[in-house]
Amino acid sequence: MTDSIKTLSAHRSFGGVQHFHEHASREIGLPMRFAAYLPPQAEHGKVPALLYLAGLTCNEETFMVKAGAQRLAAELGIALIAPDTSPRGAHIDGESTSWDFGVGAGFYLDATAAPWAPNWRMESYLVDELLPLLAKTLPIDGDRIGVFGHSMGGHGALTLALRHPGLFKSLSAFAPICAPTQCPWGHKAFTGYLGADTTRWIEHDATVLMQHQPVAPYPAGILIDQGLADKFLAEQLHPHLLEDACRAIGQPLTLRRHEGYDHGYYFVQSFMADHLAHHAQILNGAIGRPAARQP
Repeated sequence: MTDSIKTLSAHRSFGGVQHFHEHASREIGLPMRFAAYLPPQAEHGKVPALLYLAGLTCNEETFMVKAGAQRLAAELGIALIAPDTSPRGAHIDGESTSWDFGVGAGFYLDATAAPWAPNWRMESYLVDELLPLLAKTLPIDGDRIGVFGHSMGGHGALTLALRHPGLFKSLSAFAPICAPTQCPWGHKAFTGYLGADTTRWIEHDATVLMQHQPVAPYPAGILIDQGLADKFLAEQLHPHLLEDACRAIGQPLTLRRHEGYDHGYYFVQSFMADHLAHHAQILNGAIGRPAARQP
C-alpha cells in the first residue's frame, strides 16, 4: 500500500474542481474511493476542509451529487471531502450497504469480530490514514478540519469527534443516530462488528461519550438538524438523549427540529448552507452570513 492517489475524474465546478479519487488503503486492505471538492482558493494555498460522512446505502458520490454544497464551499474557501461509507470487494458473505442483506455498512468504527475485523476498519482508515494522506497530497490545512455527516454518518461524525479530541475543530450532523446502543440499527451493527459484549458498544455511542466528557469539547457549539417527519426518528435516532447529555455537561448544542422534513437529501439540501456557515465561522473566523436560519 502506498500514499499515492489515482484521480478517476475531475470536473470544474463553481470555479473550483470536483475530484473523485481511489487509493490502495493499508488500513482497509482494499482499494478505497473518496471525493474531494477543492474551491478556487486552493489554487493559491492551503484551505480548511470539511469531512462529510454519508449514511447507509451511500458511497463517496452521494454527498457531492445530492447535497448542493459546492457553490457555498467555493464562496467560503472550504474544501469538501467525502469518503466511501464502507469497504467494498472483501467478498464476505453478507457484505452489503443495505440492512436488508447484512451488516455491511461501515458504521465508522474498527470491527473486532469475525469475519469483519480484517477489513472493516473505518475509524482507523479515516483518522490514521485518509486525513494524513489528504494533508500530504492536497492543498488542505490539516489543522483546520471540521466533520459532519448524515444518519449513520452523523453517528460517525459525533463519535469520531468525541473519541479523538482536538482532531476536528468543528462539528455538526443531519439526523444522526445519537444513541446506537439503544436502537435496532446500533444493536445489529455492534453485534456484528464488536460482538455481544455490550461494554464495547458504549465506546461508540455519542450520547455515552458526551456524558463522560470532563468539559464541553466544542465550546463554539454543535449544530444538529432533525426532521420531524423522519420515519426513523422515534425508533432509531434519539436526538433528545444527546441533547440531555450535552445539557448535563454544559456543551452548547443547537438542535433544530423541523416540521414536515423527512430523512432524505431534500432535507439535507434545505439546511446545508447553515451547516457550512457553522463550520466556516469556526474554521475561518468571521464569514459575513448568519450561522443558522429557519425556513
